[in-house]
Amino acid sequence: MEAILIFLSSGLFLGWSLGANDAANVFGTAVSTKMIRFTTAAVICSIFVIIGAVLGGAGASDTLGKLGSVNAIAGSFTVALAAGLTVFLMTRTKLPVSTSQAIVGAIIGWNFFSGFQTDVSTLVKIVYTWILCPVLAGAFGFALYRLIILYIRKSRIHMIRIDHYTRIGLVIVGAFGSYSLGANNIANVMGVFVPVSPFRSIEIGGIVISATHILFFLGALAIALGVFTYSKKVMSTVGSDIFRLSAIDALIVVLSSALVLFIFASEGLQAFLISYGLPTFPLVPVSSSQAVVGAIIGIALGKGGKNINFSTMGKIGIGWIFTPLASGIISFILLFFMQNVFMQTVFN
Repeated sequence: MEAILIFLSSGLFLGWSLGANDAANVFGTAVSTKMIRFTTAAVICSIFVIIGAVLGGAGASDTLGKLGSVNAIAGSFTVALAAGLTVFLMTRTKLPVSTSQAIVGAIIGWNFFSGFQTDVSTLVKIVYTWILCPVLAGAFGFALYRLIILYIRKSRIHMIRIDHYTRIGLVIVGAFGSYSLGANNIANVMGVFVPVSPFRSIEIGGIVISATHILFFLGALAIALGVFTYSKKVMSTVGSDIFRLSAIDALIVVLSSALVLFIFASEGLQAFLISYGLPTFPLVPVSSSQAVVGAIIGIALGKGGKNINFSTMGKIGIGWIFTPLASGIISFILLFFMQNVFMQTVFN
């Protein structure tokens, strides 16, 4: 059991890193505009991240498995460690990086080291979502800003009433966003451990809890810990440095990013679209950071496109490009040491 926990520790570290970096984005704009206290946001975020991970995390996990099925637990440990180190190092620079990009880069590093072929079609699908995610969030942000502002002007609601509704709205959409984050991004944290899961299914009161659900629950607890212990450092970058946000803007950002995360995680939505012969979105773990940044840019464009901090945008863009490359290189190097120095089997 101790050996199992040691191997899972890198996945838990990656979950902590995700909580410190990506999960903060769900409530980052609300906290930075002082509409919600950090402690309140952290509690709500943690509860719904866990619910989303356990109930809705399977779909996005399958896609990562197609990219590269890491078939040895020491290899899974090393891949998750490489992604976690990459996210942690980028977080130290206070940049909202993508955990999704980090784990994808680390898996590709494992593919190169082990000699397994990377599924090009799956990789193209994932990279496509990296572009679509911020664009779609930006479109939601732009449209929702215009609609909400138009409604406020026509209804002539008092500012105090608007403030009250906004606070309630931030809590509701924040909970929805946290659920979507858990459902979408738990694949980044524990997806590489699913093929080599050390757990067995258990039955409690007639309810069967699978080994995958146990993994996802542990990963979600690590995400919650990251939210509480280290997430404030990224909030200022997302919440104010790109573009100064009002309270209503914060609400729109959270809702827009939550919708995008939900779209790329919901098996139910995909089945519904298929049943009516409509095009579907791939079930892929996407970055909440990219979704939030895209939504903020959409709102900024809705206001005329002025006062956008392009310097910060440039740094964030560099981080998004550098993250998968760095993670892949770190993964390859760590796998070499794990196999040749520590004599562990990293692939079968």
